[in-house]
Amino acid sequence: MIISALCFTVLNSLLRFVNHIPTFELVFFRAIGTVIICLVILLRARIPIWGNNKPLLLARAFFGLSSMAIFFYCLTLMPVGTAVSLRYLSPIFASIFALILLKEKVKNIQWLYFAIAFIGVIMLKGVDSRISLTALSLIMVCAMLSGMVYVCIRKIGISEHPVVVVFYFLFCSMIVGGLLSIYNWYTPSQNEWLILLSLGIFGFYAQYFMTKAIQIELASKVVPFKYAEAIFTIIAGWLLFGESQSLIALLAICIIIFALLANTRVKVD
Repeated sequence: MIISALCFTVLNSLLRFVNHIPTFELVFFRAIGTVIICLVILLRARIPIWGNNKPLLLARAFFGLSSMAIFFYCLTLMPVGTAVSLRYLSPIFASIFALILLKEKVKNIQWLYFAIAFIGVIMLKGVDSRISLTALSLIMVCAMLSGMVYVCIRKIGISEHPVVVVFYFLFCSMIVGGLLSIYNWYTPSQNEWLILLSLGIFGFYAQYFMTKAIQIELASKVVPFKYAEAIFTIIAGWLLFGESQSLIALLAICIIIFALLANTRVKVD
């Protein structure tokens, strides 16, 4: 999970280097490398690439694509570490959507943790003048859409191979990103081509190591380490892009991460 967090941090940093490139062109390049890797895996294992439950797979792809595109755009509006930290509010929305749509239980203590996390968000918005109301609204929509991704995956369950789920998401992202980039295409420089082609590779391994960690150990033990991505990305933003954080902003981010970590420890019957 730590390796996964590092891969996600590299991915986030690479995106920050090329955030002047149109959003859907970034979506296209983020997707195409992982699609190729997924295709090789599925074809070698002779796994049907189109899956069984196409409506749910398409729903997961839609919510994932929308969330990714908004997140990429938000990287142009706020520090990368802040964007990553706020995006991790998605488990809160996932719990709320699961309560409404899947009738899953949410304990009272979880509502307290949700409230603490949102207090952290309000603090962060209040002390960081780099976060506009528009940027905050967009990153919250991004987190909500990510929450719907979790609900779709939960609904899919074990009926689909994990690589099929990832393939659907990024294949749709590649098609939509490619089509929407045609009339707003930015021709990358030589260095930018290297960065763009690296997105899919780091994205794939970030997903692979995260999945592997959950497969070999209890999720409750390894998922908290995923939040190391926020810490790593804040450090990367400071070292690579000079995106410093005030002590109060760091405290607000710590409050958000604490509340989310505490929520992962709650056992729901």
